[in-house]
Amino acid sequence: MILTDRRGALRAGAAAALAGAAAGALTTGCDTETRPAPRGPAPAPRPPDAPAPRRFPGLPAEIVSGPRDRPRVALTFHGHGDPGLARAVLTEAEKGGARVTVLAVGEWLDAHPDLARRVLDGGHDLGNHTQRHLDVNAMTEDEAHAEIAACATRLRRLTGSIGTWFRPSKTQHATEAVRRAARRAGYPHVLSYDVDSLDFTSPGAPAVVRNVAGQVRGGSVVSLHFGYADTLAALPPLLADLDRRGLRAVTTTELLT
Repeated sequence: MILTDRRGALRAGAAAALAGAAAGALTTGCDTETRPAPRGPAPAPRPPDAPAPRRFPGLPAEIVSGPRDRPRVALTFHGHGDPGLARAVLTEAEKGGARVTVLAVGEWLDAHPDLARRVLDGGHDLGNHTQRHLDVNAMTEDEAHAEIAACATRLRRLTGSIGTWFRPSKTQHATEAVRRAARRAGYPHVLSYDVDSLDFTSPGAPAVVRNVAGQVRGGSVVSLHFGYADTLAALPPLLADLDRRGLRAVTTTELLT
């Protein structure tokens, strides 16, 4: 009798253990099915593509200035030289409420790729100033096209666009061959200027201000450069002078729109 009771108890205990194990397995299986898979951090949103070149009906292939009956001017900067000075110029422009146009050299973008997005993030125009900053007017049309297209490739890779403007290097005005090369590369217009600050001659900040102030008027496109300390020092008084005249510094696209 005692042996029978022991066997019954053992059988009852084994049955209970099996039932508990089965219940645990079912519970674990349900938990695995309903538990969400772990997720990594969400990918950062891709910056929007930069604006592309526009055709402005009624304007010439080479644009020198904008409408004279509007109180706006475009400050345009040749993009090359010390990246620290470039960043400082952009910061000073933004402090003064100005939006500018930067025509970047391709080799400069190769060396400082972050500056392409820095320009755009500040609300400025970004364009093409050839790949190597050579005398583009001295080239054949095919050679000029290769220079323009190489810089356009850098801009597209960095920003999703070839930029809004093309300005020829080492010259104020483009030859007809260079204008054709620019159109082949995707730029309907060549951007020139009517006011030369001569800042690249390092004449001192007061002279840079005088050079601009003596020529600028509504619709003017002003040529300036990154990479020169005189330009950085001249920018605050230059913006103050424009403000006194009631002139607002805008991007070239805004100037013409």
